[in-house]
Amino acid sequence: MKVFVTRPIPEVGLRILKEAGLEVVVRESDLPPSEEELIEGVRDANALLCLLTDKVTERVIESGKKLRIISNYAVGYDNIDVEAASRHGIIVTNTPGVLTDATAELAWALLFAVARRIVEADRFARMGKFKGWHPTLLLGFELKGKTLGIIGAGRIGTAMALKSMGFEMRIIYFSRHHNETLEKKVGAQKVALDELLSSSDFISIHVPLTDETYHLIGKREIELMKPTAILINTSRGAVIDEKALIEALKEGKIAGAGLDVFENEPHIPEALRKMDNVVITPHIGSATYRAREEMAVMAARAIVDVLNNRIPQHIVNEKDILECC
Repeated sequence: MKVFVTRPIPEVGLRILKEAGLEVVVRESDLPPSEEELIEGVRDANALLCLLTDKVTERVIESGKKLRIISNYAVGYDNIDVEAASRHGIIVTNTPGVLTDATAELAWALLFAVARRIVEADRFARMGKFKGWHPTLLLGFELKGKTLGIIGAGRIGTAMALKSMGFEMRIIYFSRHHNETLEKKVGAQKVALDELLSSSDFISIHVPLTDETYHLIGKREIELMKPTAILINTSRGAVIDEKALIEALKEGKIAGAGLDVFENEPHIPEALRKMDNVVITPHIGSATYRAREEMAVMAARAIVDVLNNRIPQHIVNEKDILECC
């Protein structure tokens, strides 16, 4: 049986596939495949191991006549037409859990970088502009006693909030369900989105991209924020209306932003790249050695399980598959 892997992943994952006796075809490129490349790759494959930037459309799915599983090397799966996969009886899996702390830590790194103007200060010093200490040089914001608003209290949002304990912050969160862990451990309070936006000093987004969350944060929502607020996004770029955010940052409606994701990746608007009050990173939330290796292991094991007629962990479309097949 054949597995098509859209790009090189950590060797530990490829080794699991090969040791299971599978034929592994790895597309040797660091760039996302075109739809035609994906169609050709899955034409005679039994499994597809893809990345979050790979657009697995219905055309791709229909071309994979032998496909039994699409294993997504990511937590989010908005890159896959899951409904089409379900209609064709194809299992879709993802890799949750193993990148929780890595992504939450990056969110904190961005928060610190924006609040204390780390990137701006680094650039200032490297350019030889530092002529000596003075009282108003590169003033930023402290965290202690401030309010942190978490939008989406799932695994990563919970980890982000729990890591606030050393800073004695007030935690509020917006989520579909009560998060007992946060409420017990850090005294977090569940609030409506508008209240979170208007009350928070720092806002961190941790929701999946769905029809419901597309442009969840738009012009109206940004105008509710404090002028001193800092917005952090490590989820998906399209959760924020990027044009509205750029306008707000230019006009000083909020103090700054830390962004690891963008609405039309890999394109990053020039306006964001030029702003001193914005810290940008190239979608590296899960980019630690441990997280990326464990993601590879999880994605590979899901494939091995399905091709050996076992039920894998973390099936995205389990309910639809059971109803369909």
